[in-house]
Amino acid sequence: MKLNVQWLNLSPPRILVLGFAGIILLGTLLLMLPASSQSGEGLPFIDALFTATSAVCVTGLVVVDTGTHFSVLGQVIIALLIQIGGLGFMTMATLVAIAFKRRISLRERLILQEAMNQNTMEGIVRLIRKVVAYSLIIEVVCGTLFAIRWSFDMPLGQAMYYGYWHAISMFNNAGFDMFGDFRSLTSYVYDPLVNFTAMFLIISGGIGFVVLSDLIDYHKTRKISLHSKVVLLTTGLLIILGALVIFVFEFNNPRTLGGLNWGGKILGSFFQSVTPRTAGANTVDIAGLRQATQFFMIILMFIGASPGSTGGGIKTTTFMIMIGAVIAMMRGREDIVFFRYRLVQERIFKALTITLLALLLIITVTMILSTTEDSSFLMILFETTSAFGTVGLSMGLTLKLTTFGKLLICFTMFAGRLGPITLAYALGQKKGKELYRYPEGKMIIG
Repeated sequence: MKLNVQWLNLSPPRILVLGFAGIILLGTLLLMLPASSQSGEGLPFIDALFTATSAVCVTGLVVVDTGTHFSVLGQVIIALLIQIGGLGFMTMATLVAIAFKRRISLRERLILQEAMNQNTMEGIVRLIRKVVAYSLIIEVVCGTLFAIRWSFDMPLGQAMYYGYWHAISMFNNAGFDMFGDFRSLTSYVYDPLVNFTAMFLIISGGIGFVVLSDLIDYHKTRKISLHSKVVLLTTGLLIILGALVIFVFEFNNPRTLGGLNWGGKILGSFFQSVTPRTAGANTVDIAGLRQATQFFMIILMFIGASPGSTGGGIKTTTFMIMIGAVIAMMRGREDIVFFRYRLVQERIFKALTITLLALLLIITVTMILSTTEDSSFLMILFETTSAFGTVGLSMGLTLKLTTFGKLLICFTMFAGRLGPITLAYALGQKKGKELYRYPEGKMIIG
């Protein structure tokens, strides 16, 4: 078997779009099979499309309950779609090519560079090997911990199946679960093993494979790249700030943290701070949160995970560049500096473009859904941001979506997984380098 995309006279962004779309279509057809459902009746096309899109885009929004509707075959198909979607179809294709000792061409390396959101092709195949190895090791170890814990609540075989299935879902920041009735992990709000294992999976999948590689190789290299430093700093600050805000806002809320003891409040606060970073699992009722907390979680979902990870959102580095630009402007400085390194202007323009495109997408989809769906504005905004950030947290709107609403959320999940710029490059016309520059103009701002 040969990994070969030479015949495709397409740009890397277009190949990524077509590749993900192809996997979604295949997943849709498989989930429509009668054998994929416990009832023996095939899932309707629109619901199968929604579920396949949610799985491949590692989101977790569902229109039917994964644990009660799908058969073992259907659940395994969803897990495979999550794994392929989380690691990327080009990563999986490269793994097959490496297994058959096939050479990875220059064009394929360019596509991998785009898929992994890297600035250079150097070491890209070596990174792919690390991605697969790290993913499997983390999923197996954490899946075993889940299995041991759940073996006290269910038969050992089922506990092992649940353990490894949920490890795949959480490491890839998918948010799917099989506990039935859309309960997610609410039964384990007090359980430290389940909480810490799940949070470790979510964070390790969300910080990005480059950061994971830096951390694992630190004992050899004794250095951490600028990218990894910014990602780790931002991730830590957002988790701590998020837990503090949720703890304060929900402390006396009887529907969430109000009925828990201090241990439950702390665990619940940290878990709900981690999960909006594109994971989708929850240990308290999201619909029961105060509106201030729900809006704060919208902000966390919009920021999302980190580049080169299994998560979505505008990414932590984009967020930090925007914050750095504001601080630099307020201080009257020309450069954005992190850890004594100056960022080039191209990075700043890209961060600004990503943020504005993401905001435009969310605003447009929210406005349209506000006219087609019979729900509150905050619920629609929450669901739309959850879809764009490939989070999977829901206030209950997904189950009530119209057919048009489901299609629009599918597109939002697809755009969120690929990224606004990749989608824009794929849909836009490729232009060559400009041969001239216009004279400089002046505008009044502020």
